[in-house]
Amino acid sequence: MAFPVFGTPDSGDTAWMLASSALVLLMTPGLAFFYGGMVRGKNVLNMIMMSISAMGLVGVLWCLYGFSMAFGDSSKYKVFGDPGQYFGMKNVFGDAGHFAAGTDSAGNATKVWVPLAGTIPLTVFVMFQLMFAIITVALISGAIADRLKFGSWLVFAGLWATIVYFPVAGWVFSADNTTGDHGGWVLNKLHAIDFAGGTAVHINAGAAGLALCLVLGKRKGWPKTPMRPHNLPFVMLGAGLLWFGWYGFNAGSAGAANGAAGTTFLTTTLATCSAMLAWLVVEKIRDGHPTSLGAASGIVAGLVAITPSCSSVDAAGALAIGIVAGAVCALAVGLKYKLGFDDSLDVVGVHLIGGIAGTLMVGLVATDNSPAGVKGLFYGGGFDQLGKQAIGAASVLAFSFIVSLILAFAIKFTIGLRVSEEAEFEGLDESEHAETAYDFAAVGSTARTAVKEA
Repeated sequence: MAFPVFGTPDSGDTAWMLASSALVLLMTPGLAFFYGGMVRGKNVLNMIMMSISAMGLVGVLWCLYGFSMAFGDSSKYKVFGDPGQYFGMKNVFGDAGHFAAGTDSAGNATKVWVPLAGTIPLTVFVMFQLMFAIITVALISGAIADRLKFGSWLVFAGLWATIVYFPVAGWVFSADNTTGDHGGWVLNKLHAIDFAGGTAVHINAGAAGLALCLVLGKRKGWPKTPMRPHNLPFVMLGAGLLWFGWYGFNAGSAGAANGAAGTTFLTTTLATCSAMLAWLVVEKIRDGHPTSLGAASGIVAGLVAITPSCSSVDAAGALAIGIVAGAVCALAVGLKYKLGFDDSLDVVGVHLIGGIAGTLMVGLVATDNSPAGVKGLFYGGGFDQLGKQAIGAASVLAFSFIVSLILAFAIKFTIGLRVSEEAEFEGLDESEHAETAYDFAAVGSTARTAVKEA
């Protein structure tokens, strides 16, 4: 996507991308409810706060230098864009010196040209990509629920966004453009397909979550003590909001209101439906009963897996990806018990494994009848695209995991990562935020007595 080029944006494309940006932002509160419902009642506010705080922290960093590191010219620094190119949103807003041809009856210019990213204002593209950065950071928090200091979370989140997410987003999403600026190597040199962030978002966050939970250690009592979700309706609400917002995530990544957006809308829906059903079937066979938590988890697994591949498959491919993701992720969430790592809310099992599955399946079921126009192995394309997908996935996984380990150890041995045993027993809502989600003392009280108690 070439930018900045001064011109007049397409109003239809701009409207769709504004809506898509808002949809993707909604995914983070949806994730907060999804994660919040899965933890115990004494930690729900802390869990929600980790997602919500990512919105503020990453938003500031993105507008200062994050967008520039992701989408600036990478000719100088190679692995990331020039942080100064768009620092503080420099060169992003309209330039009053550029006017379209034509004047009104008074001789005044009729239109002001603005910097464009394709057919939309560059400002809209900046905001659309910001929402991806926010939710990627928020996703990590599910792996370390119930035991991480909130201040340490903010430090880790800011450093990880800067050192890991911003460069990786550039690798995957930043195209070489007509002005001579160089973009990311995964997109432009490797030619791996990741339409909306299977590597940059899900594998990236999943690898970071794994590293962080390994350094942080297990929750007290895990796995012997039951740590059941305290509010399954919250989980279902969160899953519904994520599904709704994901249409902005995937269809919005077309960058315009066009056929590619329509195709990705369809494939996203089909994969999500089949993944949910596949997860429920696995639960029925393995446990004897399907669950609402399984349905919600299957929805997210399908959304994760179709994210990289939604532009490269047809309806049959989307259904296949959903079935594989739902079944594989349902089985993968049990790995933490066998391998002994406490991934609290299954970030590894759903996002890392689901992201890998969806990324690799591009190399198997991609069809040249799709917008991406690439053939996978099952459509006569050989192993070439599968190899590219594997290299892209492995590179992001390794980079994120190694850097996340370093960051986690650095924080652990400086300001500390984990709350005290007493604070963990009390609950992080009370110990970290001095508040509780539920006022159980007032249950059964009349309005008059509740006022007196307050």
